[in-house]
Amino acid sequence: MKNLYLLLFILVAGCQSNVTKELKSGSWRLTLDLGNEKELPVLIEVTEESQIILINDKERIKVEDISIKGDSITFQPPIFEGIFKGVFVDETTIKGDFIKPSLDRVVPFTMQYGDQHRFQVGTKEPTTNITGKWETVFSPDSDEDRYIALGIFNQHGQHVTGTFRTTTGDYRYLDGVIEGDQLKLSTFDGAHAFLFEATVTDSTLNGVFYSGNHWQEPITAQLNNTYELPDAKELTFIKEGYEQLDFSFKDSDGTSISLSDSQYDNKVVLVQLLGSWCPNCMEETQFYADYLKANPDTDVQIIGLAFEYARTEEKAFQSIERMKKQLEIPYPVLLAQYGNVDKKVAQEKLPMLNHVLSYPTTIYINKNGKVRRIHTGFNGKATGDSYLKFKDDFYLYLDSLSAE
Repeated sequence: MKNLYLLLFILVAGCQSNVTKELKSGSWRLTLDLGNEKELPVLIEVTEESQIILINDKERIKVEDISIKGDSITFQPPIFEGIFKGVFVDETTIKGDFIKPSLDRVVPFTMQYGDQHRFQVGTKEPTTNITGKWETVFSPDSDEDRYIALGIFNQHGQHVTGTFRTTTGDYRYLDGVIEGDQLKLSTFDGAHAFLFEATVTDSTLNGVFYSGNHWQEPITAQLNNTYELPDAKELTFIKEGYEQLDFSFKDSDGTSISLSDSQYDNKVVLVQLLGSWCPNCMEETQFYADYLKANPDTDVQIIGLAFEYARTEEKAFQSIERMKKQLEIPYPVLLAQYGNVDKKVAQEKLPMLNHVLSYPTTIYINKNGKVRRIHTGFNGKATGDSYLKFKDDFYLYLDSLSAE
């Protein structure tokens, strides 16, 4: 009899494990475990159509690549390589790992159903309001890792939003809280998981920046509403003795493309250095794709040069094609490098540049093939006025190049 009961139990349990779970529509809170009792929170909305929406302040990232089999779930944000693999603990809890295979990175995560706040806070009122511009230094005591930034924040009560601009781009839509003198901000864009924690006064900020569970560094800042970063158009340049850019790389069809090809004769050409793993690159790419779609008769041509960390050429082209499909990119994207995204190696592919400082970087070339401008980095919509100024300048400068 005992054996009969045991057999029935096994059969029932087996049947239950084969029942496909349902992802409840509504609000979820996902936390990435960074270790040392540090959690990076992400707000999620699951629609009635079972789409997952990642929420960072004003940003909404739609995740449609979702698979549920039995009590297992996998979902992958658009474009980027990282994938979530989890198991339903019950109908309101999912546990698993966020995995980036090419970088051998694994971050544990938990998803909890219910009306959630990004950060849990008490009733302690903020001791200050940090709205404004902040002159910021990351890794201030390290010659190797030190870099400057401009913090831009807006605070309403305990709620804080904003971003950090750097010379190579911005840190996307940061969202968080301030309780007493403790500031917490986070974002997750499908590729990068960022957490900032700091102690603030009315004029200083001191804390730590966490990038996933693989990197952390100190940050310091002081309130300075007149502070500006160096001009993005003056950081990268053509070395003395060069006037033109020269390269030949292949697209996914195996066709070699270079600036000497006839389709670029008497055209203004933008050469974009990017990677399918880079959120700033993706926002810039979307901007360029939208520009070309809105201006079908333009004499401007764009070529993307992709620098990919995928370990094989095949995987790199798969990433490029996924990016092109997701963003509906109407211009060629060539594979310039795979296996690593080292900027020193990238500069060797383009030896006429003084350096490759950032992904993305865009090189503006006039109709005679002369390099007229190199713009390092991209500050996207999260930067507010900086993005709008870039957009206005972009259109005016392209008009001037077309008129030459």
